[in-house]
Amino acid sequence: MTKGRTAPTSIGGNAIGPVGFGMLGLTVPWAPIEYPVAIKVMKTALEQGANFWNGGIFYGTPEANSLHLLKYYFEKYPEDAGKVVLSIKGAFDMKEGPDGSPEGIRASVEDAIKVLPPAVKSIDIFQCARVDPNVQIETSVQELAQLVQEGKIGGVGLSEANANTIRRAQAVHPIAAVEIELSLFTPDPLRNGIAETCHELQIPIAAYSPVSRGLLTGSLRAPSDLSSNDFRLRYPRFQPQNLSQNVKLVEAVEQIAERKQVSLAQVAISWVYAQGAIPIPGSTKAERVEENCKLVELSEDELEELGGILEKFPVGGGRYGEVQQRFLNG
Repeated sequence: MTKGRTAPTSIGGNAIGPVGFGMLGLTVPWAPIEYPVAIKVMKTALEQGANFWNGGIFYGTPEANSLHLLKYYFEKYPEDAGKVVLSIKGAFDMKEGPDGSPEGIRASVEDAIKVLPPAVKSIDIFQCARVDPNVQIETSVQELAQLVQEGKIGGVGLSEANANTIRRAQAVHPIAAVEIELSLFTPDPLRNGIAETCHELQIPIAAYSPVSRGLLTGSLRAPSDLSSNDFRLRYPRFQPQNLSQNVKLVEAVEQIAERKQVSLAQVAISWVYAQGAIPIPGSTKAERVEENCKLVELSEDELEELGGILEKFPVGGGRYGEVQQRFLNG
């Protein structure tokens, strides 16, 4: 990339294992998918250099979530355990929201390692999925730091934290990574100080939804492209009145992809990488993972063109619905 910061290739101040962050990551598949299919996707990702894997205790049910899938994978491929930097989110309930209390965090970590024992694969980074507005971030990070001392987790991460929260957390314990949503549809971290703060403090950024939940794959043009039970229908950007507006941005970026003879998703992911972040796209198909892992060079002119597209085609709708929006550390 020719603009922005280079994506981090190491964990900086936190020694959490022999493997540093690569240029790409993977959100562990958590939609209904057979384990043999899922681990093929995961194996492909690692073979393509995507060694930063992200999962969550709440990605699925208590009996079948991403930790169970990870255990299945690393029992089949124990030689891969030392090749992957594993980041797990927890201390969060989909209905009740975050629990950043020391008791809640410890219980969540204990639950995680019961499913995925360190002997199978250690949790390199643990992060509360959201910042608890009822608990001081210093209190939460102190408990996570204690869990690092005890050897139960390798490092402390943050998810959806604002710039001030990141600074306060870093003052307590080195932060191994900050996970945020970053894409051409969500460039907010570049404008609100989050990316600038992470770069200043040399904290790697893990960027989830780099193709904006499928919008930047080009497969969604109208509400009819989504099945009636598709979870994305809960999000404002996929509502009919917003989707028609958002397709305009997609089509504009698509012109750049066609000109470069690459896929729309490759342009979107490479743009995220150019901002100094580690894209962590999710996929349920091995062939899509191979495509996503092929970064393309974006020239200064192309990056400027993309910036102009963001100005010309404002995004319709927020990231989340009202319920989930209230859990963000705005």
